[in-house]
Amino acid sequence: MAVKKHGGRAFGGRGRAAVLAAGAVVVALTAMTPALAVSGGSVSVPGAARTAAGAGSPSVGRAVYDLGDLAFAPGAPYEGKSEIAAVVHYPDGPGEKGLARGRHPLIVMQHGQWPTCADRAAQNALVKAQKALALAEKAGDEAEAARQQAVIDGMSERLWAWPCRAGIPPLPSSAGYDYLAENLARQGFVVVSMGANGINATSGGQADSVYQARAALVNKHLDLWRQLDAGKGPLMGKVKDPRTGRASDAPFTGHLDLQRVGTLGHSMGGGGVMQQVSDERHGDWPAGVKVKAAVGLAPTATWENEPVTKVPLAVLWGTCDQVNTGEYVKWNRKDNKAPLHGITLTGGNHNYFNTQWSPGSGQVAGANDAIPGEQRGRCVSQDGTNQQHQGLDEATQRRIATSYTVAFFRRYLMGDMSTQPLLTGREKPAGVPDVVKVEYVKPH
Repeated sequence: MAVKKHGGRAFGGRGRAAVLAAGAVVVALTAMTPALAVSGGSVSVPGAARTAAGAGSPSVGRAVYDLGDLAFAPGAPYEGKSEIAAVVHYPDGPGEKGLARGRHPLIVMQHGQWPTCADRAAQNALVKAQKALALAEKAGDEAEAARQQAVIDGMSERLWAWPCRAGIPPLPSSAGYDYLAENLARQGFVVVSMGANGINATSGGQADSVYQARAALVNKHLDLWRQLDAGKGPLMGKVKDPRTGRASDAPFTGHLDLQRVGTLGHSMGGGGVMQQVSDERHGDWPAGVKVKAAVGLAPTATWENEPVTKVPLAVLWGTCDQVNTGEYVKWNRKDNKAPLHGITLTGGNHNYFNTQWSPGSGQVAGANDAIPGEQRGRCVSQDGTNQQHQGLDEATQRRIATSYTVAFFRRYLMGDMSTQPLLTGREKPAGVPDVVKVEYVKPH
């Protein structure tokens, strides 16, 4: 199965400019008024998972680590290097769910393909050149069109550089799932959201191996945490408190349960997670690590389309998502040996799963990437019907995603059966509109 592409998002080169050009239409897209807003805060789901918003939930600690921008080489046939860096959320404070009590399931996350450098000047110049190029092409001015295309190419290279130019901060896509990580950490999980900017910058023209590279990066982080749990390895003393820059005093060593690991990926990160958890790739997992649940947030299609049938799997996607249509459920439903959950958000789009990619962040290249409908607030569905759906706003989409993600990992990493009615569609999450369709496929 070929890798899906969307406006040049999947791979680099000149096609990258199509992603960044989204900034040129942010004004038009954000005219889709969020009619379904839900306030922020902790999520509420059935049964025991209500502790996410309840009294006695632990506070959440935050840590970071960075072993270098070019510290990881996926290996042949992939060409390029990536960073080994991550944002970590963990249960903090006293109580039975605090990090120092017992062993905690580990969840690792990987973001998808997006610009790597928060170079606002480059984005502004690119958007200006995109508009000028359209005018030149309309006027038939080939010389001017070529000049503007050269500007677009140059600005695109700046936005997709790795490492970033001096004085330009990396675009922190890995922090775009903090809302999910915080809620999961309140449940007792240790959550690691890794950076993949180096892979984003080098993936152009490597469709046949990019998902293998992404899966290898997931396994690398898992191996680092396996070593840290044993009191050794490169992360010793390198997990830092972001407030002080000094080594975190969080007691990770001896408090991780690596037999209860979850993985989550968004977009091409979702494709990487699907490759890592596929039936054929379990032998690549680090020794002593067992992945027992995987979530794909609008995951793109891997090159090999390898089956994922032996690990519980949930796929969330929105009907106005231009990147994919939730095919993983369709591909695996006839042969699944583990529970399979398809969760469709009517009016959901691709970018809103990541706060950094969404217009509300004010971040470089942030945009609502749904196709606007004919009426204000509506978007064109990508589910084959071409209907006009009421677009979800950022807060609502994330609240729904959090409800199902927390429920899923509680069910399959903690054995919490109280969340099963939500995951099978018999119950709905509290505080959100009725816009979710759940497909549950029992194991064969």
